[in-house]
Amino acid sequence: MEVSATAKHIRMSPRKVRLVVDSVRGKSVSTALNELRVLRKAAALPVAKVIKSAAANAENNFNMSPDSLYVVKITADEGPTLKRFKARARGRAGQIKKRTTHITAVVDEKEG
Repeated sequence: MEVSATAKHIRMSPRKVRLVVDSVRGKSVSTALNELRVLRKAAALPVAKVIKSAAANAENNFNMSPDSLYVVKITADEGPTLKRFKARARGRAGQIKKRTTHITAVVDEKEG
């Protein structure tokens, strides 16, 4: 049975988070968390938090063994964009887009 966890409105660009997410897809939960611990990217912290949450959901709500869990699917989708303005030359304003991300992790037990 697949169990998921979601973190919404993470203040990072989805493009930067996808670099981290792609490196842990398909791996066991313990291996993924070890890799994220040594990865030197700011997005590693929220991704690890979501994977831990999905593993905790599986263990506590569905009595799955934490040793046999692996990351089935993990995505970093775009959330709402905050639009800000910065003063530019000759009285104009330039738009700054502060992007947010929704991270969803799905874990499942390995059979056999």
